[in-house]
Amino acid sequence: MELTRRDALAALAGAGVLGGGGAAALTRDGFSEDGDHSERENAETDGDAAREEIERVVPALVVTARAVYPSAVENTGAFVETYAGTKLDSRPAFGERAAEALDGLDAEARITFDAAFAALDPTEAETVLRRAGADTAEPDPEGTTAEQVRYYFVNEVLFALYTSPTGGELVGIENPQGHPGGTDSYQRGPNR
Repeated sequence: MELTRRDALAALAGAGVLGGGGAAALTRDGFSEDGDHSERENAETDGDAAREEIERVVPALVVTARAVYPSAVENTGAFVETYAGTKLDSRPAFGERAAEALDGLDAEARITFDAAFAALDPTEAETVLRRAGADTAEPDPEGTTAEQVRYYFVNEVLFALYTSPTGGELVGIENPQGHPGGTDSYQRGPNR
């Protein structure tokens, strides 16, 4: 199943980041041909400390998604880059806290693989997430490093996936809450 720009917009709407038209409000669009954000955005944010944090966090969220998403999901990088880049731009405090949690992930990645977390392949990233305790921790934005990693990284990418129409299909939720569906989707029986 391939994630699309529509999925990213639906996930952003589900997170309360976008409303209405949405596509025009994307800060970063991983689905564009060059996969880069707009020149307008770069000009507005050059030298900004918040921009640097976002530039650190988004690749780490992409790596997290590649580690935790089901293997049937395709186009993960563009989807997460669009979702996370836009959300982090609209919620700088969230980005700051995620960057703090990323410091703990980077430390574990350097101990285990002598590399930054964002540079790991999905199997290595899964190992680091497990070693950091994020696989069993309760999500807590103010908690331990494991709880923060679970909240800001694992749960964030899973939320994005399962609030999208494509992600919802993976778990049998044809129309996630807030996603418009046709009358056919609620008029047919559950066994169809």
